[in-house]
Formats: sequence, C-alpha cells, structure tokens
Amino acid sequence: MKTLNPAVARVLKRLHYPLDVILTCVRWYVAYPLSLRHLEEMMAERGISVDHSTVHRWAIKVLPVLEKAFRRHKKAVGRSWRMDETYIKVRGQWKYLYRAVDKERNTVDFLLRAHRDQAAARRYFEKSIDQNGERETVTVDKSGANLVALDALNAEREIPIKIRENKYLNNVIEQDHRAIKRRTRPMLGFRNFRCARILLSGIELMHMIAKGQMEERGIGCTRAEQFHSLAA
Repeated sequence: MKTLNPAVARVLKRLHYPLDVILTCVRWYVAYPLSLRHLEEMMAERGISVDHSTVHRWAIKVLPVLEKAFRRHKKAVGRSWRMDETYIKVRGQWKYLYRAVDKERNTVDFLLRAHRDQAAARRYFEKSIDQNGERETVTVDKSGANLVALDALNAEREIPIKIRENKYLNNVIEQDHRAIKRRTRPMLGFRNFRCARILLSGIELMHMIAKGQMEERGIGCTRAEQFHSLAA
C-alpha cells in the first residue's frame, strides 16, 4: 500500500486490525448481498476473528473518507439525466433515496432524505449540480414535487433546464435502483438515518466502480484494487 490518505490514517488510529482486512470486510459488505453475520463467518474461515458489530463500525468510520476520495476520481457524467427516488427503510419507516443516471446509465448522484417533497427534490438537484456541473435535460416521471422543484430552480436561471416527463425513458433509473435494493435487502433496514446515509454512500460507491466510473487509478485495475486504492 502506498502512503495512506491522511483522513484514512486518522480513522485507523483506533482500529486495531490490518488495513487490508478492514478494507476487504467493508468492500464485501457494500458490494455484495451479505449480512454482517455472513462476514463474521467468512472471516473466521480465513482464521481472522472479527465480530460482526466491529465490521459495521469499520464501515461507518471508513466509508465517508473513501467516498470523498472517490469523488476526486469520478468520471464526468453526461448532461441528460434520468431522475427518480426509491424507498429505503430506516428504523421501520420509509425514507427516500433520490438518484439519477445519465443516458449511458452512469450514476449522477444520490441523496437520502426523510421526506418526499419539493424541498427534498430541490436539495437533491442542487447537490447534483454542485457535484457534477450543469445539466441540459432532466427526465422525471409525473411526480409533482420533482416538477415543482425544477420549475423553482429554472425561475432563478438564465438558461433553464429542459424538463421531460416520460415514464418509459425513466425505466433506466428504475432498473438501476434494483442494484441498490438487492444490496440493502440483507441488511433488514438501517439502525438510524446517519448509518443509512453512510452505508448507502458505500453501496453507491461500489456500484459506480462496477460501472467503470472511476478514472486514473481505475485503468486496468480490478474493482477490489480500485476500492483499496482510495485509502492511499
């Protein structure tokens, strides 16, 4: 491993396991439909004793740092976006994961919100533009909140975003939701909103790596190597 990312080094000060073990457990947890108990058993078969709650703690501490590093190496996305939200259960209540992909199916951005309303939709659009630059077109379904949020943004812009309402075109984002839901299903819901937000960011991170959205370090590297390189 190259010199550690300073933020990762700070996190590791209190984690008394080899970095490779920590990163492998965290990567498996967000990449595959495995429970924490599965990971505990899998590591025991490899002669490594680690409690399932420890793996969860590693994920909560490490993933925010790795996601921040990934964003510095994320490939630019297209300017035509398909946006939709999906349901995520947190402490027995449904919350809303706002997501978008471009026409090449690359993930634009994501944001977990407690409510499905105009304020949540607008916050998502503002975050997406801030992180990914201006867009030309946004395709949405007939959700009134999303349309109102876009109209409000357009009222403040010299060049408005073109808005399309087309459920057929939005099948692309609805299909992409499935990859995220497959991974969250074994988790049986999240403990709290903060944990949900962090773990979903890790799941989205691995999903983007799987789609080839990491530049520079991602050339000729496996998905595991790309994930581990974010700690360097």
